[in-house]
Amino acid sequence: MANDKKMVEQITSMDVDFAQWYTDVVKKAELVDYSGVKGCMIIRPYGYAIWENIQHDLDARFKKLGHENVYMPMFIPESLLQKEKDHVEGFAPECAIVTIGGQNRLAERLVVRPTSETLFCDHYKNIIHSYRDLPKLYNQWCNVVRWEKTTRPFLRTSEFLWQEGHTMHENEEQAREETLKMLKCYEDFYRETLAIPAVTGRKTEKEKFAGAKETYTIEPMMHNGVALQGGTSHYFGDGFAKAFDITYTDRENKVQYPHQTSWGVSTRMIGAIIMTHGDDNGLILPPKVAPIQVAIIPVAQHKEGVLEKANALKEQLSEKFRVKLDDSDNSTGWKFSQYEMKGVPLRLEIGPRDIENNSCVLVSRVSREKTFVSLDNIVEEVEKALKAVHDELYARAEKNLAEKMNIARNHDEFLDIAQNNPGFIKAMWCGDAECEDKLKDETGGVKSRCIPFVEENISDKCVCCGKPAKHMVVFGRQY
Repeated sequence: MANDKKMVEQITSMDVDFAQWYTDVVKKAELVDYSGVKGCMIIRPYGYAIWENIQHDLDARFKKLGHENVYMPMFIPESLLQKEKDHVEGFAPECAIVTIGGQNRLAERLVVRPTSETLFCDHYKNIIHSYRDLPKLYNQWCNVVRWEKTTRPFLRTSEFLWQEGHTMHENEEQAREETLKMLKCYEDFYRETLAIPAVTGRKTEKEKFAGAKETYTIEPMMHNGVALQGGTSHYFGDGFAKAFDITYTDRENKVQYPHQTSWGVSTRMIGAIIMTHGDDNGLILPPKVAPIQVAIIPVAQHKEGVLEKANALKEQLSEKFRVKLDDSDNSTGWKFSQYEMKGVPLRLEIGPRDIENNSCVLVSRVSREKTFVSLDNIVEEVEKALKAVHDELYARAEKNLAEKMNIARNHDEFLDIAQNNPGFIKAMWCGDAECEDKLKDETGGVKSRCIPFVEENISDKCVCCGKPAKHMVVFGRQY
């Protein structure tokens, strides 16, 4: 047991050093390893399995809404990227550029995709001609490259995995409907699958996506009071269509420009899972994305009949759940600590006495409570226990979000909260970007996160300049 305890103690307490705690968890839970390229991560099998489960769930949601998967090249001719001025200016500092192919200098530089709006537009101009060709509801799963100055696994890396939806519609109304529909899709996914609540709303003009008319965001709150941009959905209007000369003949035989959207989430969501649900013993994974939902630990496995019963349970439960039976020669205590660190939602213990009583023990990763259940209805009991894990994770995250939602009625309150109360800050704003910049500078990084869909009238004046307020904004620090 001494070795078991030491293994858990290797994880730094989140209250001592949250950044080190995070690094310890992603390394010791075997989610990632560092690569030979600065800012790029090796996603190990356990970490990639989480991503595969996320991908499977989201992909089904997208297809249910009528979207189709495609794949675009990873290289963008520089001239293509230059076609949309605001877009290229927004991404220029982060672009990785290829100048040599083989042994020859390229006639035109190629940008490694930071995002794919321009590639989709270049394709759409060739296949959209009539209103009968619309809508185009495309999505791709791929990697993108953004040359980040400061990196951290999953949260901000030079290369990361994501999905990016790119759609074209006949008019503004349909495109705006798509934009909000996909934001709702993300919100539902965070709640139903990741057990994470979030604030949703529209980004300010200063914070919106480069080239977009409007950007909507989902903003979950991490355990330490720092926000994470969990996903975004953008309405582009017809700006890209005009830049790329994408036109179609409408129902009245008139030539029109289609209206465009894009939306995406990335492997950053794994960082959100870690920092929302984890504790000092490691990961706690939501059951719906956990690579192992149930870890079966045979107790006194050397005794007659124990491994046979454990294998029978694995076979029975594997028909409905992702199950791992650990019949290695490691100690039982080591196994308990190992699967706790890896965030497995449910542990099933089975030993000689349990077999005699036709029962087993279920242990929740969240509550650590032990429940003795009959083997006669084990499938139903495991299903109930996994739902309880999800519900408790969501309740804890919801409580953390509520406790870290502060209100500032004036400038002094805003500065005091920013310094002493980690979390979101609700405050009124005049609509001037200069006030956003001033608040960010004064607080060392507190930025506008979004204008929520339901605004409260906290006061009539801007929290920064005192001028008449136009919106209530949720502010916060971000990863």
